Amino acid sequence: MKPTDAELEILQVLWQKGPCTVRQVHEELTQNREIGYTTALKLMQIMHEKGLLDRMEDSRSHTYSANLTEEDIQRTLVGRLVDTAFRGSASKLVMQALGQGKASREELDEIRQLLNQINPDA
Repeated sequence: MKPTDAELEILQVLWQKGPCTVRQVHEELTQNREIGYTTALKLMQIMHEKGLLDRMEDSRSHTYSANLTEEDIQRTLVGRLVDTAFRGSASKLVMQALGQGKASREELDEIRQLLNQINPDA
């Protein structure tokens, strides 16, 4: 399931903060952009219907949590990106990403370690 950009913003809040009420998510979202409380509420209700969020109805205000991990969503999005934009070539994706020149020295070291784990004889 591919979340929209607005849904991803909400998921990021929940991944970072853990279970939250709509008000708590709304307060986090408004730090970066204007969004109405009812818009956040409606988005979260739709996300619950789609299975992206769990809703705990213990108290007067519902508490929501992400139903999928950040890694699950990243895997889905990257898989679709590789398939659609890079015709199934993971190496083209990596070359494009690294060609942007935005990777730090630490990130490049992590990438080298990962490559060594995948193919230690290379």
